[in-house]
Amino acid sequence: MNRYFYIDAEGKQKGTFSPNELRHENVKPETLVWTQGMEQWKRTDEVAELSFLFAGSSVTPETEQTGQMQQAQQDRPVTPYGPQTLQPMPKTWLVESILVTILPFILCSSFLSLLGIIGIVYAAQVESFFNRGDYAASAEASRSAAKWTKIGLWIAVGWILLIVVAIILLFVFVGSVAGIGELLNT
Repeated sequence: MNRYFYIDAEGKQKGTFSPNELRHENVKPETLVWTQGMEQWKRTDEVAELSFLFAGSSVTPETEQTGQMQQAQQDRPVTPYGPQTLQPMPKTWLVESILVTILPFILCSSFLSLLGIIGIVYAAQVESFFNRGDYAASAEASRSAAKWTKIGLWIAVGWILLIVVAIILLFVFVGSVAGIGELLNT
């Protein structure tokens, strides 16, 4: 059950109060209230959990909540693992994105490997979103982290292969020039 703050008639913030305690605090429909999870203060009559304060009914949030929980349990499909299964946290890709950022930079000082930083930023968001209960945003951050980590990896691999091919071609060129020089001297 949420705990609410409210602004009294004198403009002072008071709280925290349960919905039943607010009944005794003489709040009016236009009184501004706030609880954790709300983006901004709202009028009391705009908050669904507090609608019983002005409905004139004897239904309290506890009995309403119990009824809602019973209805939700009846509506929820039963699975072999029980009534509720939790989704696992998506892969963060944090270690991979750090390696894709650091190792190519050390090996060939490629500024392109810094694209891995974008992967690090998304990877850091995965756990944060998951802990807030926003699984969709967590999964999206995981997909973005994977995408940018793979882009950074393939750019780094391509850059390293380009350097290896350039070194091989340099040795072939130097060897062929040296071979031509020996032919001209004979």
